[in-house]
Amino acid sequence: MASVFARQCLRSCTTSLSSRTLARPTLPHSSRLASFPRRHYSEQKKEEDKPPQEESKSQKEQQTPQKDGANGGEEKLKAKEAEVSDLTSRLRYLQADFLNLQRNAAREKEQTRDFAITRFASDLLETVDVLAIALKSVPSEALQDANSNSASQPSSSSSTQKSPEAYLKELHHGVEMTHRLLLQTLFKYHVKPFDPTGDQFDPNMHEALYQAPIPNQEPGKIIDCQKIGYMIKDRVLRAAQVGVVQDTS
Repeated sequence: MASVFARQCLRSCTTSLSSRTLARPTLPHSSRLASFPRRHYSEQKKEEDKPPQEESKSQKEQQTPQKDGANGGEEKLKAKEAEVSDLTSRLRYLQADFLNLQRNAAREKEQTRDFAITRFASDLLETVDVLAIALKSVPSEALQDANSNSASQPSSSSSTQKSPEAYLKELHHGVEMTHRLLLQTLFKYHVKPFDPTGDQFDPNMHEALYQAPIPNQEPGKIIDCQKIGYMIKDRVLRAAQVGVVQDTS
């Protein structure tokens, strides 16, 4: 009886197991794989596994190109600043040279305009000297006599009956007017006469024709002027010809 009971229990257990297996649904292979937990592998573990020396080397290698780039940028900036300063100084020198050139050109132009008649004026001075000598050749007493004679003659007399003194006076007056007009024309172009009588001798402005020992006079003093000198602006057009006191010491 017991053996029979055991067989029946075994059969019922097998049937229940088979029915459970048949009732359970089958899952695909992919879902089975998805059900298992996955392992993620990253490079962080590798970096973490590196020794500290390798990490320091890698950091240094990353920092060195940054430092090189910064140093190169600073050097380029300094080179550009030096180039800018050099160009600025050159520009200032060029501006100064240009201003000096303009001033010199204006000065030369003014001098050329002022001293353009130097040669002509120096040649014309001889004529002025001749007229001055002609005026000096007639003494003032002769002119006074001519004035007195012309006043004593009657007014009804014709011009053909003039005395020689009257003609001399008229000639003297004409020469004097010509001399005055020439001096006025020269003065218009900044040509001025100067008489150095009584001044100290200056070799830049005076020409000594003779020396004379004169007592109680300072040596080098001008005592006589044979020909007056002329200046054109601040230049000596012709030196004055003078006589100078001699030093007897």
